[in-house]
Amino acid sequence: MTPLHIESTKTTPEISLEPSKLSFVGKSYPENTFEFYAKVKEWIDEYFSGSPTDPTEVHFEIIYFNSSSSKLFFDLFDVFESNNENVQINIAWCYDPENSSAMEAGEDFIEDFPDLNIKLKEKAV
Repeated sequence: MTPLHIESTKTTPEISLEPSKLSFVGKSYPENTFEFYAKVKEWIDEYFSGSPTDPTEVHFEIIYFNSSSSKLFFDLFDVFESNNENVQINIAWCYDPENSSAMEAGEDFIEDFPDLNIKLKEKAV
């Protein structure tokens, strides 16, 4: 499967998707969230419909995101959850210790998706 890389902008994260490692780093408040993430969602759906790498590592280091990005991340976690029985998916939710809302968002995802292996990781400052 061909990797997908999207450079970060002022309002969008750097996204790196390759077999076995999916990474989202930066801010996420694009003008049209679902349009921006359409290629990402398509890549992830195709990845899991094929032969995903076991285990698959997912890295989130989102320092700020708006409510529509939160909804999109929730949708991605739904995809991870629906594929969790076929492949081990390890999710790292990294947060700055000074950003309590990012930590709380990670805690919310853990609560909403108890069957997923989501670990909170404090980013070194």
